[in-house]
Amino acid sequence: MNAPPITDELIAAHGLSAEEYRRIRELLGRTPTIEELGVFAVMWSEHCSYKSSKRHLRKLPTEAPWVVCGPGENAGVVRVGAGKVAVFKMESHNHPSFIEPYQGAATGVGGILRDVFTMGARPVALLDALRFGDPSHPRTRYLLNGVVAGIAGYGNCVGVPTVGGETGFHPAYDRNILVNVMCVGLADEERVFYARAAGVGNPLLYVGAKTGRDGIHGATMASASFGADAEVQRPTVQVGDPFTEKLLLEACLELMARDVVVAVQDMGAAGITSSSLEMAARGGLGVVLDLDAVPLRETGMSAYEILLSESQERMLMVLKAGCEAEAKAVFAKWELDCAVIGRLTDDGRLRAYHRGRLVADLPIAPLTEEAPVYARPATPPKPPLPFRPDPEALSIDPDAALLRLLASPELASKRWIFEQYDHQVMADTVRGPGGDAAVVRIHGTDRGLALTTDCTPVYCAADPRTGGRQAVAEAYRNLCAVGARPLAITNCLNFASPERPEVMGQFEAAVEGMAEACRALRFPVVSGNVSFYNETEGRGILPTPQIGGLGVLEDLELRVDLALGEEGLVLLLLGESRGWLGQSLFQQMLLGREEGAPPPVDLAAEARHGAFVRELAKDRLLCACHDLSRGGLAVAAAEMCLAGGRGARLEAPPPHLAPAAWWFGEDQGRYLLAVRPEEAEAVEVRARELGIAIARVGRSGGDALILEPAPPISLQRLEQAYESWLPAYAEEPQGGLEDQRDAHGGPGA
Repeated sequence: MNAPPITDELIAAHGLSAEEYRRIRELLGRTPTIEELGVFAVMWSEHCSYKSSKRHLRKLPTEAPWVVCGPGENAGVVRVGAGKVAVFKMESHNHPSFIEPYQGAATGVGGILRDVFTMGARPVALLDALRFGDPSHPRTRYLLNGVVAGIAGYGNCVGVPTVGGETGFHPAYDRNILVNVMCVGLADEERVFYARAAGVGNPLLYVGAKTGRDGIHGATMASASFGADAEVQRPTVQVGDPFTEKLLLEACLELMARDVVVAVQDMGAAGITSSSLEMAARGGLGVVLDLDAVPLRETGMSAYEILLSESQERMLMVLKAGCEAEAKAVFAKWELDCAVIGRLTDDGRLRAYHRGRLVADLPIAPLTEEAPVYARPATPPKPPLPFRPDPEALSIDPDAALLRLLASPELASKRWIFEQYDHQVMADTVRGPGGDAAVVRIHGTDRGLALTTDCTPVYCAADPRTGGRQAVAEAYRNLCAVGARPLAITNCLNFASPERPEVMGQFEAAVEGMAEACRALRFPVVSGNVSFYNETEGRGILPTPQIGGLGVLEDLELRVDLALGEEGLVLLLLGESRGWLGQSLFQQMLLGREEGAPPPVDLAAEARHGAFVRELAKDRLLCACHDLSRGGLAVAAAEMCLAGGRGARLEAPPPHLAPAAWWFGEDQGRYLLAVRPEEAEAVEVRARELGIAIARVGRSGGDALILEPAPPISLQRLEQAYESWLPAYAEEPQGGLEDQRDAHGGPGA
């Protein structure tokens, strides 16, 4: 078959600029083949090369005594005690999930699972962070149902519990939803595998499912904005098979237990191309590929298609020479394809052959470490204007306001979602969805991992630096609230086009804010993902630097829950309350505005308060604990009441604060603690000795929540408000395919 001529249109279709193509010509000293053009396109895509973000990501702290491996591998690795390490990472599958929500979300789960077990770790937990558009948008319900079904369908079949996450709604995501998935695995520290090729002549072993035409140019699609023709990109969405993934997981872990594997890489974005090149580059080696040896599920596939396919459930391994038969026997046992498709060389080049023809002959370094890095123009974000609310709005009835907030899409219970996920499989889930952080037992021990995902996009839109700080700080608080010692974070940085200076300004500021928080809290970044071009026809999402936090509990008996489980407990508010309503959920839901600066983040106070809460937990002084975030004090108290099936009475606001500011202000660094009456004074004294603000604000008991001087709100009314919105919305009949197509102007089911 004759290759098409390399035209300006073909270059643009591959996502390459004219300047990038000129550089390719200079590197090669000739015109590239169509296969070589495809290889450059995927390896130099934003998704693979991080060409717009790399210089800024270097600002993030990545080291600590407990960090074994930071960014640059398939996932990060931290020590968690008992000779074990936690291996974890978060990634995005935003564009595929918008085009085809079920398969996009499902294959997002599959991909992040492979990133973890590639390193020799058994996955033990999944979390998801989802952002959808306005619930009234005609496509939102369809996307919500498809994404949730895709996550459930894949995770439940593989047998890894989905233990936590968050779901938000905002009109900025109407035409570009976010699907971020985090996976955590456990391994023995001395049995971690890395994607660094070694040993000239060692064979490259292809394992897993056969290669098809699905997902071709998925990395390029993920590195471009949507237009009105988003539907034509459906062929770039991969198709997942969780049952094959389960077999692949078990087969890989079995082979890794033998002394035959040198390096392993998931065939994710850019498939065989990226997996072979990245392993070779890390080892300073070259690679020869025999594309005729690749197991195919479709006839007549070209070299271009084989190199760029992103078919799921595939891995690439470097084996020790002479171990091929042993490896093939293991994969035959698990009924998976296995083939030697190449070998390592010492020349630093990729050479790929197909049907006796050399279709690609490229230097590897320019495709990987020496890929373009851009200093994009950046416009610093403008300071937000002050929020000046009408005094009448601040004297609103707190009971009515609380019920409206609890029933809002942002705060309403997400039980309808997480009950579709199996969060108890493997029998090590100690605290599943619905708390500050999930808790998973380190199997066979009394230790546990605490896990959370956090971000407040409206804060980031108003002030990206503060929003970046707050996202990290909230993850830190959620881990401390269950008694865990925060260890490290992963992230998924979701932004619009980096070619727009205002977006790069947001990105730079958010990363700098994250870096400040990570340093102050000794909470390093060990892995992550950047997802740019989250926009459609020039309309971008809110900047969303999603944080995945991991902490450790040395003794699961000391973990703390948010449920009010006893009568007569004293409720203590830890941290200073100024009544900050800028960018608050109260303002958004009750006043219909998104104005002002987000609440400031005092990182020294966050560290001091978190350490104090952990000490109280260690000394068994906490009966319950909940961090204060969206919705403030009243919402935190309601959530504690609902979790424990027990009411509470909260004292009237202090005279210097308006009722709305006291009940719904979103000042940071605060926790609501429940302690026994005989221990309350000792806790207060300890806090004041450390210079930490603390105040008695109420007691638990009864069957209603009372926000004095307002009348009681029964737990039944609270539950009705909190639990009803999402199932009623998600299960409402929706229009057919043509209705969605017409309403969106783009893809349907």
